Amino acid sequence: MVPVERPSHLLIWVRTGRAQVLLDGGTEFSLAGGEGIWMPQGYRNRTLTITEPGTVAFPYWPDASVGAWALTEPTRFDVPDGWQDWLIQYFNLQVTPFTGHGYSPDGVADLLRGLGTRPTSPPRGGATAPSALLDPPTMPKAAGARAVAEELIRDPALDLTVKEWATRVPSSPRTLLREFLADTGLTFEQWRLRCRLTAAVEFLAAGYDVDQVAARVGFASCGGFRRAFQQQFGPTPHEFARDLAARAPAGGLTRRASAARQADNFVRLMRRDGAAAHAPDLLPAARTPSHAMDSHVLSWMYRGSGYLDIGLRRYERLRGVATWIPAEVEHITGLRQDSISLPLGNASTADLQLIEPIQVQFPRAWDDYLMFSSISARTSLRPVDYDPTRIIDLFAEQVAAQRALSVPMPTDPRGREAAMDYLRRIGVSAGSTDFDLPADVHRAFHEQTGMTFARWRYAARMRMARDLLVGGAKPSAVARRVGYAHLPTFSAAFTRFHGLSPREYQEREIGTA
Repeated sequence: MVPVERPSHLLIWVRTGRAQVLLDGGTEFSLAGGEGIWMPQGYRNRTLTITEPGTVAFPYWPDASVGAWALTEPTRFDVPDGWQDWLIQYFNLQVTPFTGHGYSPDGVADLLRGLGTRPTSPPRGGATAPSALLDPPTMPKAAGARAVAEELIRDPALDLTVKEWATRVPSSPRTLLREFLADTGLTFEQWRLRCRLTAAVEFLAAGYDVDQVAARVGFASCGGFRRAFQQQFGPTPHEFARDLAARAPAGGLTRRASAARQADNFVRLMRRDGAAAHAPDLLPAARTPSHAMDSHVLSWMYRGSGYLDIGLRRYERLRGVATWIPAEVEHITGLRQDSISLPLGNASTADLQLIEPIQVQFPRAWDDYLMFSSISARTSLRPVDYDPTRIIDLFAEQVAAQRALSVPMPTDPRGREAAMDYLRRIGVSAGSTDFDLPADVHRAFHEQTGMTFARWRYAARMRMARDLLVGGAKPSAVARRVGYAHLPTFSAAFTRFHGLSPREYQEREIGTA
């Protein structure tokens, strides 16, 4: 919940959850998942966005030229599924050094130009427009029935049974049926039919043909729709639409018809040569120029794959992998076609010590949290108690491995490669004789670190163990992570090195913290 001073246009898209957008003067707009709002430059000087728990909302600041063609008032719109990944990647390109074709300001203008108007100002008086020709059904007051009614108003084609609705609300089938009849005077089936016919009038007035309307409002056949329509009104849907067009009613499209037109316009924007283009066609490859940063940067692959090039070495970045990119290291970050990455945060060299990139694989269940972390890290839409260093905690084990590099490292290339190889395999073969080195490398190792290779390995394991213990890991888990098969063996080695048992060391350090 953070106020935003807006020197430019503002676009907010709610991917999931709910958000309220407040303007100077007290005007308030509510957005649900899948909805967005366009706030033109200069409409209000100050915008406050408040999100409910569990909400992921993306803010955008498009180029000033985007809104030059129209939309001088706040405009709400619905985002079809096929465009959501495009918007996520557009956010990434807005807040990172990535460059890619297909994401110019003109792309946003094209996206918004076809929306049609969906007024967001609070309604003044009752609804006009064609839906007034058929009074909408009375909304039930009981919470369960009202939730069902609101879903059907939003999408009258939903074809769930009463039992399925009861599970979704939640309620019981008998209670739902009773609530609809008591609050509206209609059975559930009668109320749903009235809801569908109300929507049908709106779509007919918007110019949709009868077959399209029948499908949009949930009728299995055009014949069934025609019979229900005639029974309610007398004329057929064709006759009704023709008469409506002849009268050319003023008032514009209703909100529902406007939203339908928006979705159609989005689909048209995604068509090339008459064939529907899939969402991946909107996700071209992208890459950064070669550059270095003052702080470590964490980048997460939300979709597809990418790479990180440092010198002659390439680190692959797969779906779900988050990568810490070290500070002050020249690098290139690339995304392959149909791929999306997001920055999750930064860390100073004081908070995190990195010698080379570290990576962690996150499952899909983390997607919303990681998107929320990205938005919090790169925009002012963040929790009041936001802690930018909290993201480091997700990498405790990998950070501990990196910090093990703070033990003296040999400068001899073969010795350094042996040390790095050991650290990479420390959990599975820490005591293996696979690390036998030629005599001259052993000698260089001792001369450059002051320790034999065996002693250096011992020191590195203990350094990593200390960091994991301070991070809260159980001694048994730490033992396995640093290559000890048995906890007593690890405890004896740790006590010998530090003068304290793992448990005593952990209690002392955590207590001090």
